[in-house]
Amino acid sequence: MSSAKDIVENAIANRRVVIFAKSYCPHCRASKQLLKELFPPGDILIFNLDLMEGGQAIQDYLVVKTGKKTVPQTFINGHHIGGNDDLQEAYKNGTLQRVIEGLPA
Repeated sequence: MSSAKDIVENAIANRRVVIFAKSYCPHCRASKQLLKELFPPGDILIFNLDLMEGGQAIQDYLVVKTGKKTVPQTFINGHHIGGNDDLQEAYKNGTLQRVIEGLPA
């Protein structure tokens, strides 16, 4: 079985959009909804940490990687966007579009 670090790093390296979430979290649902409006389904990889084996280990690794204990945590084109507030703000101020286009944020 792959380590939490391997799972996270491989997902971020190989998928355009990765969101680490929990199925019951309203902030996670808001982030997932926005991402589904912006990207085709095949571009988005969603990890519902509460529904998967090893979910807590993945969340623990995300704390080490991002310094954030909360979900969701979103990565686009390998760039850490952050939580729902960060994602929504980046969408509103245009930073998200730059990240989507592969430009410096």
